[in-house]
Amino acid sequence: MFYSEAVVRPRTREATPAERKKWVEVFKTCDEDNKGYLSREDFKVAVVMLFGYKPSKIEADSVMSSVNPSTSGLSLEEFINIVRKKKEAQLYRNEIRHIFTAFDVHYRGYLTLEDFKKAFRQVAPKLPERTVVEVFREADRDSDGHVSFRDFEYAMNYGQSEP
Repeated sequence: MFYSEAVVRPRTREATPAERKKWVEVFKTCDEDNKGYLSREDFKVAVVMLFGYKPSKIEADSVMSSVNPSTSGLSLEEFINIVRKKKEAQLYRNEIRHIFTAFDVHYRGYLTLEDFKKAFRQVAPKLPERTVVEVFREADRDSDGHVSFRDFEYAMNYGQSEP
């Protein structure tokens, strides 16, 4: 598919010293008994503190299933690695939202074929119109003539593994 070549993929990056310091502070705050690890409930509180939402049961189960079985929770390094990945995914989703918003010049919350043509004329003027039409049709997953943000995000992530 066209998107897998055109998309800037999420970059793996190291946490800045300020980010790492904040994450360590949150870890220590949530590890009230100084156990050296975060339990499932501690992890949920840490996510609320850092990201402003309570993780779902599925998300918490996924994280806790990756924990070393010889411990009772997430070590500091495991926690920092998980938070770094969540931060990368959050930044990448924000980039996708920014691109979608730039294409959605009429602020309708969806893109039309004309929006696609106009955007592609600006970023890839030599791209044949039939290619733009193909890309639009692939992105328009429900064939309603509109590409919603959800359609757009799916297309931008096409061919990539979950972050």
